[in-house]
Order: sequence, then structure tokens, then C-alpha cells
Amino acid sequence: MKKYFGTDGIRRIANTELSPEFVYKVAKAGAYVLAKHNNRTPTILIGRDTRLSGTLIESAMTAGFLSYGANVKLLGVIPTPAVAYLTRKLNADAGVVISASHNTFEFNGIKFFSNKGMKISDEIEEEIEEVIDSGKIEELTAENEKIGVSEIHPEYLYDYAEFIVDIFKNINIPEDFSIAIDAANGATYKVAEYIFKKLGINYKILNNEPDGININKNCGSTHLDNLKKYVLENKLSLGVAYDGDGDRCLAIDNLGQEIDGDILLATLSASLKKNNKLNNNAIVATVMSNLGLKKYCKNNCIEFVETKVGDRYVLEEMLKNNYSLGGEQSGHIILLDYNPTGDGILTSLMLIKTLLENNINSSDIRNNITIYPQVLVNAKVKQEKKYDYFEDDEIKEEIKKLEEEFAGDGRVLIRTSGTEPLVRVMIEGNEVSYITKKAKELANLIEKKLN
Repeated sequence: MKKYFGTDGIRRIANTELSPEFVYKVAKAGAYVLAKHNNRTPTILIGRDTRLSGTLIESAMTAGFLSYGANVKLLGVIPTPAVAYLTRKLNADAGVVISASHNTFEFNGIKFFSNKGMKISDEIEEEIEEVIDSGKIEELTAENEKIGVSEIHPEYLYDYAEFIVDIFKNINIPEDFSIAIDAANGATYKVAEYIFKKLGINYKILNNEPDGININKNCGSTHLDNLKKYVLENKLSLGVAYDGDGDRCLAIDNLGQEIDGDILLATLSASLKKNNKLNNNAIVATVMSNLGLKKYCKNNCIEFVETKVGDRYVLEEMLKNNYSLGGEQSGHIILLDYNPTGDGILTSLMLIKTLLENNINSSDIRNNITIYPQVLVNAKVKQEKKYDYFEDDEIKEEIKKLEEEFAGDGRVLIRTSGTEPLVRVMIEGNEVSYITKKAKELANLIEKKLN
């Protein structure tokens, strides 16, 4: 089991748990492992979001890379998908994003991307961890002419912007089509406006004045209430919200209803299928996706391929079987024909393109999919017992009874937290009050048996 890397890189409180000293070691170890696999001195891109600690972590990361002998290109504030795109375009050996995604400003994190613009594998992360803990970090030191050099290239942001603009340059935008963009005071705050302006889309941009501490603060894809209010008050066609590093997108329709990742997957799959671009006629999603998405796929003769939680596992499945569309309920949508990572701006423009090509309102897309209410309750258990729920006969019997009762019109999903002494109970069904009651009862039973 990995010690430092989670499902989305390393993420901790900046300057305490994620100290400059630790970041320096991560960079050195990462450069060493990358050099070993690529058989050459690596060139590494570094991008970051807008949080206060970004330049601190960037400095420590750069020092670690240069000390090993790797060369660095600093991209400045830039969305995660742009780093993924540029890593491939510039033929770099790796990309690093310094971001804690949707978390509040005091957190920060490190995500590595391979030379193919994809998050590095679990195996590579484990190798990096082994080197960090090996005690050999100080031996990995370049001397004299072998010390690495860094360059500053904020202009590369616009290479990514033009890549996105080129995809959608032929969209015909009606004068009465208008949207709100919530940039979460994060990495998309500048480039989103540039792209939408260049495409001639009538937009209003919100939360695009980052100050280092307001990233994701009551805004962005995890806080949609203000965007909903703005869309309704201004009678807009659509509202789109990104997270702090720009790899997620959620939306608000013209009636103020939330468009989550499952609804986006259903909507985009219909458009791709219509245009013969839904490879192998499938959607890849995680176990957390709504039962409604599974039923949508069944009703529309689309294969539903399920993975464990994490967009990296969605991507792995897509690559393995040549699928073109996958994602998560949280708004990580991967359109593999364009970029091998979640891309909030790309997703929002693909949604706009779908609406305009079909001449429909954003609220109309909900007619194609029934979203079942979901209730999530955490059961606090002993750390050493948190994986025992699937061996307890009483717990297994209670889950079986519930699933038989739902008879395909609901489901029970039990997941163990990777970092906390928690077992997460998620129940879907038609009636919120009933599934809430059942989720609490099951969580209480798990707490009773595993403490």
C-alpha cells in the first residue's frame, strides 16, 4: 500500500505536512525514477494553481529537480489538463501539477504526469516512495556541468488555449445564448475567459480574482449555489463551474438544476454516438456513478463499464479497451480523442456544442436520464477492523436483504476509506427519507460490529 501518494497524487497541508524539505525529496526521487525509465536526463514541466503556497512548493520542487540534474520549464498558473497537453506537445519527459484540486487553500499537492500526458501509474508512484524512504536522496546529486537549469514559460498557456479553440472554432453561437463561468478563483481564471472570448460566446465570468486564499471558497464545482442564483437571476442559458485546478466541470441548467458528471456522460455519449465517435459504444465510469446512468446506458444500448473510484482507473480502462468517453460523477470527464485527463473547459464546450447542434435548452438533457437520490453515511470503526465488513455474516445478510428489496430499483455500495477509520455506506433508491433511514441503520450495525 502506498504511503504518500493517494488516488490523485500527494495532498497535504502546505508547509507543515507538505513541507519544502519533503517536496524537495519527492522531486529528487521523481527525477531519478523518471530518468531510469526514460534512459535520459529528464525535462520536466511544472504548473500550479493559484493557492498561496504554490510558489513555495514550486521553488522546492524546482530545486529538487535541478539538484538531481533534470531540466525544468515553469509554466506558472495553468490548469491541470493544459499541463497534460503540453507535456505531450513539447515532448517533455514528465509534467508536474502543484495543486490540491477542489480543496481549500491551506492544502496543496503534487501530481505527476508521464510523457504521454497521463497520470503516472501506481507502480511508478511506489518506486518514487521507495527512493524517498531509502536514505539515498543525498547521493542523487548532480555536480558541475550536470546541474539542471530552469526556464520560465507562461506563454505556453496560450498553446493550450489555441488547441481548445481549434476544436470548437466552427460552432455557430446564437446571439441569445449566454452563459456564466465560475472559475473557482483557480487555475482557469485567465485562460477560460480568453477561450470563450475567442470563440465569440456571450459569457459572464465569476470568481476570477484569485488572491491566494479564495480558491474554491464558496465557489467552483463544489459550491454551486451562487452560480445557480446567478443563472436564474440573469436568465442565462447555462452556468459552468470548474474546480481549483480545472480538471472538473459541473453545470447549472437554465432552470437552476445541477448537471453532474453522470448527466454529462449521458449527454455527451448521445452526441458522440450520433456522430459515430463513441468508440466501442461504451461509457467508462466508477462504482459511485448513479444507478440512473447504468439504466440510461441499458435503455440506449450503450455498454456501461465500471471501475473503482479515481479518474486514473477510468483512464486505464479506456486505454485498455480503446474507449473514448469516461468519467466520474464529480465532473472529471475524459474525452480521450482530445486529452487523456479530465478537462473542465473542454467538457463545458463539448456540452455547449451538443446543446446548440441539437437546438435544445440545457434543462432538456435531464429528460434522457433519471437520477436516483443517493445517501452517504460514514460508519466510524476501528482502523484494524475497517476491512472486515465483507466477512461479517450479519452485515452481509443485511446488505443482501436491502438489495433484494430494491429489486433493481436501488442499490447498496459499501466502501472503505483509504486514509481514515471509516466505512462509507451509500444507498440509492426512489425515496430519500427511506434510503436515509436504511443507510443510518446499516452504518450503525457496521459501527456496532467493527468496534
